[in-house]
Amino acid sequence: MTVDSTLLDDLEWRGLIAHSTDLDALREALSAGSVRFYVGFDPTAPSLHMGNLVQILTARRLQDAGHTPYALVGGATGMIGDPRDSGERTLNTLDTVKDWVERVRRQIEPYLSFEGDNAATMVNNYDWTASLSTIDFLRDIGKHFPVNRMLARDVVKSRLEAGISYTEFSYVLLQSMDFLNLYRDHGVTLQFGGSDQWGNLTGGVELIRRSDGGKAHAFATPLVTKSDGTKYGKTEGGALWLDPDMMSPYAFYQFWLNVEDEKVGELLRIFTFLTRAEIEELEAQHAEKPFLRAGQRALAEQVTSIVHGAEETERIKAASAALFGGGDLSTLSTATLGAALREAGSATVDGDLPMPSVVELLVATGLAKSKGEARRTVSEGGAYLNNARVEDPDQVPGADDLIGGSWLVLRRGKKSFAGVEVR
Repeated sequence: MTVDSTLLDDLEWRGLIAHSTDLDALREALSAGSVRFYVGFDPTAPSLHMGNLVQILTARRLQDAGHTPYALVGGATGMIGDPRDSGERTLNTLDTVKDWVERVRRQIEPYLSFEGDNAATMVNNYDWTASLSTIDFLRDIGKHFPVNRMLARDVVKSRLEAGISYTEFSYVLLQSMDFLNLYRDHGVTLQFGGSDQWGNLTGGVELIRRSDGGKAHAFATPLVTKSDGTKYGKTEGGALWLDPDMMSPYAFYQFWLNVEDEKVGELLRIFTFLTRAEIEELEAQHAEKPFLRAGQRALAEQVTSIVHGAEETERIKAASAALFGGGDLSTLSTATLGAALREAGSATVDGDLPMPSVVELLVATGLAKSKGEARRTVSEGGAYLNNARVEDPDQVPGADDLIGGSWLVLRRGKKSFAGVEVR
């Protein structure tokens, strides 16, 4: 197996290494041959999100460079959940976690190759944890963990005053045991994860050294934050989910299209497979003419294609163009159109005829504050129904105007649009 010796340089250039156990030793290992590595995903929700995508794509980069991935879905650790600053997690039932394990497995699988010399392997830590007795766990694993070191972890220190259960306090032992098991049974010598997992990552490296006298590596990717330092991945509707049923592909695309100018280069490096030359060219274009949003457009197209596919991305782009008057609304799929209009803002009206007038609908959708303002908009030529200029403020849409049998598209001026769902 030939490996790409420039991998670590590329990861560093992309800003994907926030911490590492020994960068020189890791570079030597990655250059010497195919390294077996693992990254874990706890099923604490029915879908993965933006933060998980960083790890999935990093695993893909390592596999593309010739290394061998083990993707771990935590059927055991998902029963507990890693401690977090905000407080104790709600424990989910075994049946719920089992369902989420399968959902997460299916989400990860398309990103990795399960064929060839460095084929990926999916593993579940419930397989080696469920039958482990408490006595064996304490004797074989617990004895290697000094309590003072566990207390020194940032998340534990932040929770001590408010309280942290023994369950969450012990999470580091379970994740470290995962690394030890994969090291022993599969020859896995590298683990990576987010920088908030650094204590767990190094715990596994140390457990391998203490219990087996073995040598292992770990590195952490940075947490992706907004320009003000707050976490990315949250929208008004919640997390930036990868599941299209939990966040529409259109809303997903719009998120990337609207990221801050200051973050475009960083996000292109982390979330796309564009080359260094391609990204630097986009950054140059963006710096010269930021109003064209070339960086954001490339980012939205690339990431949405990776997660939802190129065909869906083209449908989203067509919908975006059509909603602003640059295409035929009638050619759009009802699902894509509906997702776009719900994201922009929509009103619902009963399907009884006659429907409300355009003026009334402009007010109902929030495109106008009052009927008087709506009438002025129409008289000034700034109101559109399904991309056709409205001439009569008393115009009443009919059944023939419904797109996909249920939608009207209203626009005020060039940039403000909303939907009306007729039920």
